[in-house]
Amino acid sequence: MANDSLTSVHRALDVLRALGSGPLGVQAVAEALDAEKTQISRTLKVLLEEGFAERDPKSLEYRLGWRLYALAGAAGDSRLRLDAPRALRVLVRDLGEAAYLTVREGDAALTVLSEQAGRSVQAREWIGRATPLNCTSSGRALLFGLDDDEITTLLSTRPGEWPGTRHAPRTIAAVLKRLRQERAAGHVIAAEEHEIGLTAVAAPVLDFRGTPLAAVNVSVPSFRLTQDGLKAIVKAVTATAADLSAGTRD
Repeated sequence: MANDSLTSVHRALDVLRALGSGPLGVQAVAEALDAEKTQISRTLKVLLEEGFAERDPKSLEYRLGWRLYALAGAAGDSRLRLDAPRALRVLVRDLGEAAYLTVREGDAALTVLSEQAGRSVQAREWIGRATPLNCTSSGRALLFGLDDDEITTLLSTRPGEWPGTRHAPRTIAAVLKRLRQERAAGHVIAAEEHEIGLTAVAAPVLDFRGTPLAAVNVSVPSFRLTQDGLKAIVKAVTATAADLSAGTRD
């Protein structure tokens, strides 16, 4: 009985790997695995019932299901929590400036982790604070994975006057225009947009679907920032975000 159970588990895993290459019918899965069609059909039925597979009602082909993606997302989030503290410490060591990890909470960006530099003048402590999406580097980086309609819906719920200084995009059209440029660059620079005297650079940490899980952000008092210094920060922040993104997929 134990051996039969293990065989069924291995068969289910093999079927999921096969579906990872794209939608397949029962016969195609059976041929790919060199297995009996009846066995594959039973396995697919169980995977379908448990949400690990989905079936197109027209083509009758199977694809990976929502529950598998949910598990993968949870695994990526757990790995990020383990890796992010050290990544921020390395950023602070290399740059000598404060570094943060931010997540999206509704229509705001919430700082959940920070690492401070040993400077007498530095960016204020942001941990636990919610900040706007439109005028912060981390906020816009967290919008990278949403399409224009989703962003429009999200930002349309904000009541009253838009936050930010005169340097910030303060309409939906302006945010979308800025995001098109920033997505192409792979990072966001917010120069005195949320607060005069503060410049911040952020890049998104992406999950296996390319959706932002979080954003890595370094904030610097503007008077201390040179052009070469800004380039170094952009390079370090984007590299850190890319490393954390890769970690969520391992």
